[in-house]
Order: sequence, then C-alpha cells, then structure tokens
Amino acid sequence: MVNIPAHAEQDSNKGLSTGTKVLLGILGLIAIVCVLAVVTLTVAVIESQTGTSFPYSTSYRVSLPDGELVTIGNSKIIVMVMGDSVDTSVDGNKEKLALGEERIISPHFARISVLGIPLIDTDFQITLKYLGASGKNALFDLTIKTSKQVPDLILKRLIPSNMNAQTI
Repeated sequence: MVNIPAHAEQDSNKGLSTGTKVLLGILGLIAIVCVLAVVTLTVAVIESQTGTSFPYSTSYRVSLPDGELVTIGNSKIIVMVMGDSVDTSVDGNKEKLALGEERIISPHFARISVLGIPLIDTDFQITLKYLGASGKNALFDLTIKTSKQVPDLILKRLIPSNMNAQTI
C-alpha cells in the first residue's frame, strides 16, 4: 500500500482557485451575451425616402424557386421561368426579363438592432440580374447596395435560406 500524506489529500480536494472561478464566470457571461445578441439580431425594413446614394454593394448568386413566393426585406417576389426569359412580380409589379437583363427593386430603409438596441440605420436597394434557369429555379445575381457599410452577416439575414445565396 502507498501512504498518502494527509496534507496532499487536502490539496487535491481544494478544486479551482477563486481567480479561475471568476475567469470562468466572466467567460460564461460573455458567451451568454453573445448568444443573446445573435438570437435577438433583427432587421426591420420599411419604405425609403428617395434621393439616397448607395456607395456600398455586396453581390450574391441566388436561385429563386419557380412559382414560389420569396420575401427579401419586405419585398415579395415571384418568378416564372419561360424558356430564355423570366416573368418577375415584385410587390405586384410585373416585368419580363431576358437573359442578362436587370431589375431594380425600389429602395428601402432598414434598422438593425441587437438586444433591442438600434445599431445601424441604412437605406438599401436590391438589383436582380437574370442568369437563366437551373432545374425548377431561376438563377440571378443579386446585388444589395447600401448607404452605410453593413456586415455580410447582417445582409444575409435579408435573404431567405431557400435562395441558397453564395457571395460572388
């Protein structure tokens, strides 16, 4: 048998030091706040005033399901592929696009908030460029132009996941 000194047994039962417990508590609190910030990230979209410039832009390759309603921001979009062209309906305004043609969606205003605190206010405008059909989807280059620099993470919140947005 091995004899363990009495003071060695007491040291092994001590556990974490106070400083380590405080550090772990702070890290846990930071993790909880970060999770809450991501969960409460909201983008409120309303109509915009005219005359705004859009110096920042981000482009995505997207696919819109043929004949299904898709909402980007608060614009409701339906596309119907017709051979080499596509009929688009944005908020009830219809327009036919041939391959390579663009459609500009009227500007909107967005307020981005985290934990209920407004962080960024920006005007934005969306442009769709028709690339052709792929199965039951219509492929577009979608460009989001903004009046202020907005992180890509937030812009992607405007685009529904069923559009399979890929940054280009």
